[in-house]
Amino acid sequence: MTKLARVTTAAITAAVAAALMAPAATMAEAAAPPRAPAIKIKDARFGNILATQGRKALYYWNVEKRDFKVHCTGACARAWPPLIVKSRAAVRTTVPGIRGRFGVIKRANGKLQVTHNRSPIYTYAHEGPNQVLCDNVDGWFVVRL
Repeated sequence: MTKLARVTTAAITAAVAAALMAPAATMAEAAAPPRAPAIKIKDARFGNILATQGRKALYYWNVEKRDFKVHCTGACARAWPPLIVKSRAAVRTTVPGIRGRFGVIKRANGKLQVTHNRSPIYTYAHEGPNQVLCDNVDGWFVVRL
């Protein structure tokens, strides 16, 4: 067998092996439960609170808690970025160790925002991880657990 034939055979063998492995990886990913949309962290002032995977505190707005609709858009959403996911399937409805139920709501721009106990949830743009700067500010409250 020539050197070119050996290289071509090796390339074909590698491509076939990769193609056979891809469906198995996809099936394994599909079988795995979705990642929790949020985590519980302990804050010195507020106790257990809801946070993003990156440990940014999550908030709800009283205006939206009244009717469970999204009212924070435009400049509001720039100051209070919504917790967005790519699909409904990406959100577990319950998370061990966290009280309440998660879901999603469709925003005016078509994106899906995570909800906790039916209220849309947000971070605050001027906070870093492990900070809670805006509890009880203009109707915004950190999600306590």
